[in-house]
Amino acid sequence: MVSPECAPVVQAGGLGDVVLGLSRELEIRGNTVDIILPKYAEMRYDRIWSLTLDYRDMWVPWYEGAIHCSVYFGFVSGRKCFFIEPHSRDNFFQRLATYGYADDAMRFAFFSKAALEYMLKANKRPDVIHCHDWQTGLLPVLLFEIYKHQGMPNQRVCFTVHNFRHQGLCGAELLRATGLNRAEYYFHSDRLVDNFNHSLLNLTKAGIVYSNFVTTVSPHHAWEVLSSDQNFGLGDTLWVHRGKFGGVLNGVDYEVWNPEIDSYVARRYTADSLDLKYDNKRTLRERFWLRDGFKPIVAYVGRLDSQKGVDLVRHAIFYSLRNEAQFVLLGPCPDPSINRDFWHLKHYLNDNPDCHLELRFDAELAHLVYAGADMLVVPSRYEPCGLVQMIGLKYGTVPIVRAVGGLADTVFDRDHSDRPYEQRNGYVFDNADYQGIESAMRRSFGLWHCYPEEFRKLMVNGMRYDYSWNFPGQHYLNIYEYIRHK
Repeated sequence: MVSPECAPVVQAGGLGDVVLGLSRELEIRGNTVDIILPKYAEMRYDRIWSLTLDYRDMWVPWYEGAIHCSVYFGFVSGRKCFFIEPHSRDNFFQRLATYGYADDAMRFAFFSKAALEYMLKANKRPDVIHCHDWQTGLLPVLLFEIYKHQGMPNQRVCFTVHNFRHQGLCGAELLRATGLNRAEYYFHSDRLVDNFNHSLLNLTKAGIVYSNFVTTVSPHHAWEVLSSDQNFGLGDTLWVHRGKFGGVLNGVDYEVWNPEIDSYVARRYTADSLDLKYDNKRTLRERFWLRDGFKPIVAYVGRLDSQKGVDLVRHAIFYSLRNEAQFVLLGPCPDPSINRDFWHLKHYLNDNPDCHLELRFDAELAHLVYAGADMLVVPSRYEPCGLVQMIGLKYGTVPIVRAVGGLADTVFDRDHSDRPYEQRNGYVFDNADYQGIESAMRRSFGLWHCYPEEFRKLMVNGMRYDYSWNFPGQHYLNIYEYIRHK
């Protein structure tokens, strides 16, 4: 695995969870998995066990010279991780944040090259290199164009795009830095040039073109990116390479997200001891100073940005408060304007005993929110997979979702799904507008208030779904076997 993130040491979203959970599943099935990451200044070093220097002097070719690197080894939740630390005036990873810098493309191009250089020098020859998102999109290019000829002829690449919105656009300077050079060769519509701005290279496109297989994180999203604007301009490239493209639904790591064994909740519970869930509801109310009463708690967990449908989240807050429900929100606002808006909202609702907005991400606190809430809103404009709704189901917290991406693959409407009743597990709406989310919330509130036993059955239906890494792990092994023998 070559990735910019791995939970819990460095994580900006679901990507970190996927790398850890999939790696664990692959190892359970008898495979050896190494995870290669940048050694960031800002990491949870307290979650790395036995961090030691693995490779002292590695020189990575860069421009006309080379950059000196050290590689460290440590265990993260039992997984073997290697951390690449460049010693350079560019200061690639000794920064305050993981992303958000003008030279991000150059930083991660260096990481991609350093990862291959480490495999070459440390004599690691994996059957498959699994790359994640645009940050590693250049790796298959470097492998095919350079490292294949230097002693790595048999390695195959699976490239997973977790979010097509972020593509890694950059200029020709990157070619000279990485030793690819030949600008006229790479600035070609069949290779790396961006489909719309022909003066830029596109690192996501690079990964799609050069990899042996490309996946995205749910079957429905794979269909969406081939047939709608959710590919953010990469539709033609995906269509050309559709023979090696597919969607594999992400899994949830039930070693981490499981109310039966969760050490972060007030009271553990199962589908057969569901009354214990309400101890967590009481604890959640105490934690956030909410009043006690016969009301459902609606929660939102996750990043607040335009992708997540923040206008619908805001509307859901006020709809809940007008309709005998409480609302809890946990998540950061990376966009400055959205951040300002939600801080104003937090101050406005500060004295409301039925609402609490926690505008930061706290992984430990998220466990209590999942366990204590009755319902979970996920009104995304687009959602490649989404882990929130799958975690909510495991905790008996009924998801209210928009029918996009992985949400459509995992949540089946109680009233309108064509599945048998015992397989229906939440509420789904189609249109990204106030009427859409209100219709789903109204039906959910109605069932909670008027038919509590039916609502309880819905909770149990969700808890019995298996969205672990068991099935996706086998899908990925099938892909690896396919490209190994291709």
